[in-house]
Amino acid sequence: MRTASITVHLQQPIATIQPYLYGQFIEHVGRCIYDGIWVGERSSIPNINGLRRRVVVALQQLHPPVVRWPGGCFDDGYHWEDGIGPRQQRPVRVTNRWGLDEIEPNAFGTHEFLDLCRLVGAEPWINGNLGGGTPRELSEWVEYCT
Repeated sequence: MRTASITVHLQQPIATIQPYLYGQFIEHVGRCIYDGIWVGERSSIPNINGLRRRVVVALQQLHPPVVRWPGGCFDDGYHWEDGIGPRQQRPVRVTNRWGLDEIEPNAFGTHEFLDLCRLVGAEPWINGNLGGGTPRELSEWVEYCT
């Protein structure tokens, strides 16, 4: 019978783990965004610029180096221009990404996401629409953000 052993040399680091590995990810699935992170400025739920105060405080305590949005399957149909400008003028869309028709009011968009990142001290990681978007659309979003 063979035996195996492992030796760990704690004083001999071989690499640095990038802090981005410990980031956070938010997606428009279920109630993660609406009624979760985003409650709106007029909500009776305590908020900071429409962002649920308890979520902001919890993320501040976590110190995430980066927050990624829009995430997962949602970004494959998300068009960034729907989520900018006055909220009352943003288009409402019906989405069907998980076999369920859901209403996307676009109340949480680019500016709300960047506000969240500023409040929690995280760098924003914005996913592009690779499912239904175009390279031009993505380049225009980058230009808009910078």
